[in-house]
Amino acid sequence: MTTEVQPQAPLEPAPAQGASAPKLTWREKRWQRRRRRKVFEEVLGWILVPIILVACYWAVKAGLNAAGTSPSALIAGVRQLLTGAGAQP
Repeated sequence: MTTEVQPQAPLEPAPAQGASAPKLTWREKRWQRRRRRKVFEEVLGWILVPIILVACYWAVKAGLNAAGTSPSALIAGVRQLLTGAGAQP
């Protein structure tokens, strides 16, 4: 096994350590925190609002069932009151 030393181009100097990204100001950091929080709140809202609405529907349905009625019977009673069919002379 032979190894040959091949001539290489001279190494370029390493970049200076001070050339990193500029440090963010407190206003920029605050803006980033607010943006992240708003995105988090939007995602949380898209998840929680449907869950809350379904839970409210189930609660109303269970409450009406416990009272011995149903949503359709309740709606029929309201329609009867609005049309005036239940009015007494």
